[in-house]
Amino acid sequence: MSTTNVNPQEQAFRLESDLLGELRVPAEAYYGVQTQRGINNYKVSNLKMSDFPEYIIAMAYIKLAAVEANHELGIINDTIYAAIAQACRELIDGKMHDQFPTDMVQGGAGTTVNMNANEVIANRALEIMGHNRGEYQFCSPNDHVNCAQSTNDAYPSAFRYAFIRMNRGLVDELKNLIASLRKKGDEFNDSLKMGRTQLQDAVPMTSGQEFHAFANNLEEEVANLDRNIKLLYEINMGGTAIGTGLNAAAGYAELCIKKMCELTGEPFELASDLVEATPDTGAYVSYSASLKRLAVKLSKTCNDLRLMASGPRCGLHEINLPPMAPGSSIMPGKVNPVIPEVTNQVCFKVIGNDTAVTFAAEAGQLQLNVMEPIITECIFESITWLRNVMKILREKCIDGITVNREHNEKMVKNSIGIVTALNPVIGYKASTKIAKEALETGKGVYDLVLEHGLLSKEQLDQLLDPENMLAAH
Repeated sequence: MSTTNVNPQEQAFRLESDLLGELRVPAEAYYGVQTQRGINNYKVSNLKMSDFPEYIIAMAYIKLAAVEANHELGIINDTIYAAIAQACRELIDGKMHDQFPTDMVQGGAGTTVNMNANEVIANRALEIMGHNRGEYQFCSPNDHVNCAQSTNDAYPSAFRYAFIRMNRGLVDELKNLIASLRKKGDEFNDSLKMGRTQLQDAVPMTSGQEFHAFANNLEEEVANLDRNIKLLYEINMGGTAIGTGLNAAAGYAELCIKKMCELTGEPFELASDLVEATPDTGAYVSYSASLKRLAVKLSKTCNDLRLMASGPRCGLHEINLPPMAPGSSIMPGKVNPVIPEVTNQVCFKVIGNDTAVTFAAEAGQLQLNVMEPIITECIFESITWLRNVMKILREKCIDGITVNREHNEKMVKNSIGIVTALNPVIGYKASTKIAKEALETGKGVYDLVLEHGLLSKEQLDQLLDPENMLAAH
C-alpha cells in the first residue's frame, strides 16, 4: 500500500492507494483507504461500528493479543510493537471510537471492519512513532497490525468477545427486572384474584403468585443465556484465511489465545479444528436463539400485564400500570399501556433478528460464511434493544404497578370458577350442573348448592373459602 502526501493547505485530504487504485481520505482521519471504500460502498443501515463501543474494544483486544504474540515470537520489532500496543490500549480506553464509521451491514465477510481497525491502529502507531498518517512503510495496517491474521479469524474472534462483554450487561438488567417482579410478588402476596385458563375463569390465586411466576419464568433465562454464551469462548485465532494457519508462525495460535486470556481475564479456548471453526456459525445460532427465547417470554409477560390492566371500566382492571402518556388524540381520559406495548415490539424485532441469523448461518459456503456481518448486526441489535427495553419496563412500569384488591376479591367471590373446589365432595357431574345453572340463572354457586341441599352451610363455607384454594390441601 502506498501513499502520496497532499499539501493540507490546498486540500484537506490525503491520497492512499490499494488494489483498486488511489482514493482520497480525510487528512485528519485515522482510518485509511479500505475504510473509505467501505464508507462509499455501504450506505445501508445507518448503524455504524462506532455505535457499538464494545465491538471496537473487543477488536482492539484481538489486535493487542496478536501483536504481543508476534512480538514474543520475534516477528514484530520492539518499536513497532510498542506503538501498536499503545494504540490498541487507547482504543480499549475509549479513544478514537469516532474513527469507525463503517456500516454494520456490508459485504466482504467483515473485511472492511477488520481493515478499519488495522488502519486506525496503524495510523495512530505512526503518530506515536513520529511519522505522518499514511506513511505505511514504517507501520503497515496489513504487514504489522494484521500480521499472522486474516479477517476470517480476527473478525469473528472480536465480535464473539464483544457479545460476551455485552451479555453481562444484558443479564444484569434481566436480573434487575426479575428482582422488581419478585418485589411486586411479595407486595401482592395476600391479594386474591381469579386465575384464568383460555381466558375463562379457572380457580383463585393471588396476584403475588402471578408476579412471582413472572419472575421465575424469566429467571430460567439467566441460566440459558449463560449456558449459550459459553459457546463463544472457542475462537479460531491463528487459523488465518481458511483454518490452515497460512502466514502464521508456528506456535502463534496457541500463544495468541494465551495472550487473549491474560489480557481479558476470560477463559478463551483455541478451536480444536480451525478448518471446521472458520465457517462454523453454530454458536451464533444458539446464542441468538437464547435471545429469542427471552424475547418470547418477555413479550408474553407484557401481554398478561396489558390484559390485567385492561379497562378501567370494561376490562379486567386487576392492576393499574403507571400512566406514562395520554392514550388518544380523540378519546379524552384514555391512557394506554405504552411501556408493555413498546416491549412487545422490541421482542418482535428480536424474534425477526433470530430468523435473519438462522438464514445467514445456513447460507455459509465451503470454507467461510460471508454472511457474518448481518449475524453480527442482528445480535448486537438484539442485545442492545433487549437491555434497553428491560430497563424501561422495570423503571416505568413494573416498579409502579398497583393492584385493585377489592375489585379482584369481588370477582373471585362472584366467579363460577370456584365450583371446582366442590368436585372432590359432590362430584364432577353435580358440580357441572351447579355451574350450568349459575350461568343460566345468574344465581351464585353458593346459593345454588344450599338450595339443592348438596352441602351444609358450614361445609360449604369451608370448601369455598378462597384462601383454602390457593394450594394443595
